[in-house]
Amino acid sequence: MKPPLKWVGGKTKLLPELRRLMPTSWGRYHEPFFGGGALFFDVLPEVASINDVNVDLIDTYRALVRHTDSVIEMLKEHRDAHKTDADYYYRVRSTWNEDRYRTNLAVHAAAFIYLNKTCFNGLWRVNLDGKFNVPKGRYKNPSICNERLLREAAEVLNGKQFFSCDYKRATAHAVRGDFIYFDPPYVPSSKTSNFTSYNEGGFGITEQIELADHARTLARRGVQVMLSNSNTQIVRELYEGFYLHEVRAPRAINCKGAGRGKVTELIITSYPSPGEP
Repeated sequence: MKPPLKWVGGKTKLLPELRRLMPTSWGRYHEPFFGGGALFFDVLPEVASINDVNVDLIDTYRALVRHTDSVIEMLKEHRDAHKTDADYYYRVRSTWNEDRYRTNLAVHAAAFIYLNKTCFNGLWRVNLDGKFNVPKGRYKNPSICNERLLREAAEVLNGKQFFSCDYKRATAHAVRGDFIYFDPPYVPSSKTSNFTSYNEGGFGITEQIELADHARTLARRGVQVMLSNSNTQIVRELYEGFYLHEVRAPRAINCKGAGRGKVTELIITSYPSPGEP
């Protein structure tokens, strides 16, 4: 199924390659950099743990499970107001930044989904004060409330474990035979490609080294690990000894149209893919 949210860096167009390189079986499914969860919603694992450092994102998934009807009804109200009021987006954005922690979970989730579906390029970005600052997107008829998809997503997410912490804590309970897919902010592929954080804080070279070390620790415990990252020399060095698979992937973010298109990325696994020695 399709993910219920748009998310920059999502892996929808890379799914055939990810599926091809996944293990044939696993115990529990873990995705500690969840975002839009394209792989999760494609694979539909029965037992899974979902994590993202974006608390608002995880709260939205929780609310979709617990308060499905309320979230959908409020989204319909957002949809109708958006059609008739050109300034409605900015009023919702202002209210979100000032009052989101004083609202209940369903109201919070409906506003998050509305902003996600109507902001520029589905980009969720906050400033140094933690305020969402993305302008309104230029959409003629954005899909603000896809009721069928939201209900399907709520059903799939029901019974899953939710976390909002760092990836190490989120995967601390992984055991031999489990499968973890890491989709972290990428190592920049050039000096100007430094868009690596969609939330407060950053993910620099120190964090990349720590992630590679953590992946090795998990692999030594028998956990099946798969990661995505840029096809750069530093990534190749960080994951020396892993299986490195070059894949062609669409570039979704670039300020210049000429910089969009297909680029080579790496899918890294701790285990051989079918047919590999």
